[in-house]
Amino acid sequence: MRIDLNADLGEGFGPWAMGDDTALLQIVTTANVACGFHAGDPAIMRATVREAKACGVAVGAHPGYADLAGFGRRAMPGVTVAEIENLIAYQVGAMAAICALEGHPMTHVKTHGALGNACADDDALALAVGRAILAVDPSLRFMVMPGTATDRAADHLGLCPIREIYADRTYADSFNLTPRGHAGAALHDPTEALARVLDMVTNGHITATSGKRLPVQIDSVCVHGDSPYAVSMARHLRAGLVAAGMTVCAAGAP
Repeated sequence: MRIDLNADLGEGFGPWAMGDDTALLQIVTTANVACGFHAGDPAIMRATVREAKACGVAVGAHPGYADLAGFGRRAMPGVTVAEIENLIAYQVGAMAAICALEGHPMTHVKTHGALGNACADDDALALAVGRAILAVDPSLRFMVMPGTATDRAADHLGLCPIREIYADRTYADSFNLTPRGHAGAALHDPTEALARVLDMVTNGHITATSGKRLPVQIDSVCVHGDSPYAVSMARHLRAGLVAAGMTVCAAGAP
C-alpha cells in the first residue's frame, strides 16, 4: 500500500519563523506551502520550494483567507463565492510563479484553516475553489477532505483528488474536523496518533469522536507543521507506516 505524508510549511513571515520546516522536509513526502495570505511571503515561499526540491519533496499551494493576524484560522462567513475564486486563483498563481523560479512544478492545491473548513461544509465554496484551480492549471490535483464538499467538487469538476486525513486532529460525524475550540480537538501523543492513522488507513474509515466509523478513501496523512509536536509526530508516523509495510511516497509518484 502507498501513502503520502504531508505537512503545511512555509508558514513564517519576514524574520518570524513558524515550525521546523528543515526537519520536516527530511521526513514528509509532500509540502503544502503558505502563499502569503494567512502566512508566508515570496522569500519564504521560494526558500521552502528550493529546500523541498533538494529533499525530493513534492510541493503544492496552501491558500488561505487574507488573515495574517489570525493565521487564517478565523471564520469569515461574509466572504463571497466570487471572492473565494479570486483568493484561490491569486495565491495558486503566485505559487506557480515561485515554483517556476526554482524549476520545481507544484502538484496540487490544499486550502488552509478556516477556509478549508468552510469549503468542506459548503458545496458552492468548494466548487469555487475547484474552478479557480482549473483556471490556473487543470493538471493540478485538489487535496480534499474525503466525504466532504471538497471531495464532491473534485469529482464534479474532473479534478484528480488527493484524499487527506489528519494525524493530529479529531473528527466530527460530518467528516469535517472537530472545531479547535473543543476539548480533544488536537492530538499531541505520537503513539496515539499513529494508532489512529493505521486504523484509518488500513480499514478505510475515519472514526469520529462519537465513535461512528465513516468510510473513506485515503491517499495522504497530514501533520500540521506549526505544532510544537510536528517533527516528533511526523518521524513516528513515517516509521510506523513503513513498519506496517506501506510505501511512503508523494501522491501520484511513479
